[in-house]
Amino acid sequence: MAKKSSESSRPGQQRPPKANNTFLGEDSIKEITALKKRKIDLSDKDAPEIGDWEDAVIGKFYRPIKKQVTLRLDADVLDWFKNSADKYQTLINEACRDYMNSHR
Repeated sequence: MAKKSSESSRPGQQRPPKANNTFLGEDSIKEITALKKRKIDLSDKDAPEIGDWEDAVIGKFYRPIKKQVTLRLDADVLDWFKNSADKYQTLINEACRDYMNSHR
């Protein structure tokens, strides 16, 4: 009985790459190895201290976790949001956040 073509390969078993299958030359590998062993200089010249925090903004890079949900809205409410902005879902989220913050 002949083997089916789908039985010829075993899924989930990949062979590790060969040791000599590299794009880096010997000199590059030695240089990378030397960099791994190098101590990091934390003096002022490499890591200057930031002293002025006057213009710092709290939460500037905060991105809340988004969760996909199905939400039923009245057709006229949805049409109003869609006609108000291209990113109407963001506008709906902002309206809900304003309501949430005002009712805490």
